[in-house]
Amino acid sequence: MRKIFMTTIFILCVITITTAQDYTTGIGFRGGLSNGLTVKHFISSNTAIEGILSTRWQGFEITGLYEIHNEAFNTDQLKWYYGFGGHIGFWDGNNASWADNKDKSYTVIGIDGILGLEYSFKEVPINLSLDWKPTFNLIGYSGFWGDGGALSIRYIF
Repeated sequence: MRKIFMTTIFILCVITITTAQDYTTGIGFRGGLSNGLTVKHFISSNTAIEGILSTRWQGFEITGLYEIHNEAFNTDQLKWYYGFGGHIGFWDGNNASWADNKDKSYTVIGIDGILGLEYSFKEVPINLSLDWKPTFNLIGYSGFWGDGGALSIRYIF
């Protein structure tokens, strides 16, 4: 029984290591001024869609992005990427320093850009990315927001 268990663990480790090199889907945490969850799924060898659910000012924002990935600095596991998408957010004005009316709740809809670097480890199924995600709110509290930088860590499979 112990041999079967150890063989199963070994096979799972080998599968995990080999799939960590190129991944299809990654799920993890995004940390910056706005924290949340991130899910990235590749729809081709160099294009991905990413969904982000983040919190800030006692509210939340849902973002969808389309991203194009390319090799960076001739390093297999290092990619740079750029893309675009949109968001919808809901915030409590009482907790936002920018809010004109502290008693009002805000709903915003806007467009997003993203530019970043991503590294996937060969040894473990972990991926790190560092990006800048500027946004422009079109509806609601409109205007440009350039503070969307974050570090993400994902489990990849």
